[in-house]
Amino acid sequence: MRIGKYEIKHPIIQGGMGVGISWDQLAGNVSLEGGLGVISAVGTGYYKNISENIHIVTKKDKPKDVINFYNRESLFEIIANARKICGNAPLACNILYAINDYGRVVRDACEAGANIIITGAGLPTNMPEFTKDFPDVALVPIVSSARALKLICKKWQRYNKLPDAIIVEGPLSGGHQGFTYEQCTQEEFQLENIISPVIEEAKNWGDIPIIAAGGIWDKKDIDKFLAMGCSGVQMATRFIGTFECDADAKFKNVLLNAKAEDIQLMKSPVGLPARGVMTNLQFSIENKTAPKVQCISNCVAPCNRGHEAKIVGYCIADRLGAAYQGDVDTGLFFSGSNGYRIEKIISVKELMEKLTKGE
Repeated sequence: MRIGKYEIKHPIIQGGMGVGISWDQLAGNVSLEGGLGVISAVGTGYYKNISENIHIVTKKDKPKDVINFYNRESLFEIIANARKICGNAPLACNILYAINDYGRVVRDACEAGANIIITGAGLPTNMPEFTKDFPDVALVPIVSSARALKLICKKWQRYNKLPDAIIVEGPLSGGHQGFTYEQCTQEEFQLENIISPVIEEAKNWGDIPIIAAGGIWDKKDIDKFLAMGCSGVQMATRFIGTFECDADAKFKNVLLNAKAEDIQLMKSPVGLPARGVMTNLQFSIENKTAPKVQCISNCVAPCNRGHEAKIVGYCIADRLGAAYQGDVDTGLFFSGSNGYRIEKIISVKELMEKLTKGE
């Protein structure tokens, strides 16, 4: 699979997961094993292994304000440590379009040495604006429809740039969805049905690789989407079930113990449906015993500095941060629809062998 100037041995992208689920250890090892490792830029202020000279302003052990939540020095450290693992293999960084300071974080990731920038959670119509000083960095937007791809390509014409690849994400993925609640369950919006129109639209703009994402689990799924004309797939949740995944062991245990019915859509301060594991957090929100919502990090623009968080009953930065730290009582545990299928923790090397050679 080729994305921009970069050749990826296996047609498998490890999806970016934050806070702290895919950082240096997971991304570095996926790239080492021939996939594309993806570092999540979300919440790098929580990074534990930072150098002593990195100063992060905190309040109640949480990164204070956007400049600390999306901490530049920590991102540099994460990418450098991943690079020590994977060498010169391609390495990507996932940066949500909905965050505050999107442009700053994109530039930081490029300066830190990310080869590929992946962006979802909104339509990144001005993405090339922030990478014009880094012509070798490949740009990969995430879309959920052919219409979205067409709009991005039209807007990018003013930069004389087209996407180096497109990730098409269906509604079975973990975290935020590019669909309404109703659409998430409707047949016409399932990944198998939205892929072909995007492939057809991409032909109008040249030879853009299309990558399928959302609910993909094994080699059989991978082969199915390659046969449909995709160049590769993106998988996130299954990589949580690896030793190298940066998540706390308690986070992994939440998925190991989850049943199919535990993984559901829920409301989010971002204003989109989100899929995760129903845990004590949702129970405490219903019973009004959840942690008090107080905006400290100012992480995503749609939340309006905590306004939306108070409506849905939780701060997404705080609860994802708690999950990263292994707080099962108050953490938010995002998962794709197949997360319950994780039965044991294995190495990235073993998982990549299963995905490329079959179970």
